[in-house]
Amino acid sequence: MLGKIVEIKDELVKVKMTIDIKLQPSLSNLHVIFEEDAKRIVGQINSIDEAFLSINIVGEIIDNEYLPGVQQKPSFKAKVRIVNVDELALILGPNNESDNTFHLGTSSIYNNYNINVSTHNFFSNHFAIVGNSGSGKSCGAASIIQNLFYKKNPPVSSNVFVFDAYGEYHTAFGGIEQVNPSIAYKSLTTNPKEDASEMLKLPLWLMGVDGIAMLLDVDSPNQIPIIEKALTLLPILSRNDESVMKYKNNIIATCLRDIILTGKSASNIRNQIISVLTYYNTPELNLDLKIIEPGYTRTLKQCLYVSDNDTMQAIEKVVGAVSHFIIDDLDYVNTVPVAYTLEDFEKALSFALISEGILKSDRVYDYANVLAVRTRSLIEGPYNTYFDCREYMTEDQYIEKLMTTSTGRKAQIVNFNINYVDDRFAKILVKLLSKMLFNKAVNAPVRAANAYHIIIEEAHRYVQNDTDESLFGYNIFDRIAKEGRKYGILLGFITQRPSELSETAMSQCANFLIFRTMHERDISYLETMMPNATKDTVNTIKTLQPGTCMTFGATFKVPIAVKIPFPNPSPLSSNAKIDVVWYQGLNQNLTNPVQNW
Repeated sequence: MLGKIVEIKDELVKVKMTIDIKLQPSLSNLHVIFEEDAKRIVGQINSIDEAFLSINIVGEIIDNEYLPGVQQKPSFKAKVRIVNVDELALILGPNNESDNTFHLGTSSIYNNYNINVSTHNFFSNHFAIVGNSGSGKSCGAASIIQNLFYKKNPPVSSNVFVFDAYGEYHTAFGGIEQVNPSIAYKSLTTNPKEDASEMLKLPLWLMGVDGIAMLLDVDSPNQIPIIEKALTLLPILSRNDESVMKYKNNIIATCLRDIILTGKSASNIRNQIISVLTYYNTPELNLDLKIIEPGYTRTLKQCLYVSDNDTMQAIEKVVGAVSHFIIDDLDYVNTVPVAYTLEDFEKALSFALISEGILKSDRVYDYANVLAVRTRSLIEGPYNTYFDCREYMTEDQYIEKLMTTSTGRKAQIVNFNINYVDDRFAKILVKLLSKMLFNKAVNAPVRAANAYHIIIEEAHRYVQNDTDESLFGYNIFDRIAKEGRKYGILLGFITQRPSELSETAMSQCANFLIFRTMHERDISYLETMMPNATKDTVNTIKTLQPGTCMTFGATFKVPIAVKIPFPNPSPLSSNAKIDVVWYQGLNQNLTNPVQNW
């Protein structure tokens, strides 16, 4: 027995020791049992002096099962002792790995005690891995996935998608097939010069209105209808049959009629009509359109003559010629989907813009023309290559292609290396691909028949409280966080700044692995988010060694300090070795110099 209870206050029990503490190994953070008759209440030692133990009450063992919390506190007559091995297994989980668990690491308190985690409890919930730079979170994430897939009975039907912010996980997972031949890995990269991985391509026609709006950095709800109109026109304008001509003519003619009816000066009307027909014209409707009158024939351009007193005498002729092309009840619906490029979208956007009256209204011009400018910038910029897809495929076919290796095997792990694009564009890629996976899960014939795990490195860059809610009515990560579990789509966040993540998305995480975290704002934020966390356990995360984390959440009955095994091979996440690069330089092999914590 450790001693005698002398005080019980709230959840804290004070014990006067009857043992010589100087002859004992460290008792800090060990679990104890308050035993009274058949009752076993569990506590954890949080502080010690030469005479007293301070113990937090954390739970109770009932019918050989550990339950967090207690119905009744121990009495002063309860015996106080250290937990035995069988009781420890009830609290921390089994010491031996099974088919239903995976090895997370070893306890930092109980020497050589293995922490084996329920695969279902951990991966059926959203989770977060948090820690400062250099604390071991990337290596910890790699170790978890390796431990899961290195098992003799690996999850062959799993679908794990990793968004790799630094391109560091390829080395950790690239050789997984050699370790376990039943598992396949696929890498997609944003680096056009990389030969070892497949180039990431994203079909524009699968992005939808919201995706195109994100791509064009839309900042006003007024811009979204223009994109909708462009996408409606695009399948029609992409056809080569004669019926396309009447759609183009109708759009141009309607715009010209609206310009004439604005009531502006004749010279202003003339200039705007010439501007439209210079850039938007067809073989039938252009400035050389012949207007035939009894006795003479003039072109449309000639009819735009403005006299010295600013009148256009032939304006009625112009209206008549233009109105000939207008079909008020023309149906733009086209149910045949097509593949298209940014260049094709730009053409459709131009007709959408003039149909919205961009050239007759300064107000419309201010918010609409920016779409054309940004589209042209994309076409001329380096990111055009990521949308260079010519072969039409459905969303399901595209995702299936993402999950299929070059040899035709199903890839259980798909790694997206997004290191070679800027944060804004990377954020768009992460959102769009996540939305496609969510759509696939939601539209599956049988709900949750498959599971899709999206793991996002540096999640604070991409999962934010941004403008999506006000523009589109939803934030895709918030939606997945709130609805994803019932459809079998789960999120895993790896981040060094949890307080910068979307609060809604973060609040739905049920499991947390917290490596060393120093920022007070992040610590306070985590304390409010994590279940079964006490002030004392939260404070310990400031002093954790690299590679050691505190576990919290639904999978863990009590917070546990766990030493994560170093992954083999490790991701390229090591810090710069200044003593090497400064003084020995290129004579050293610097590919991945650090091989332990």
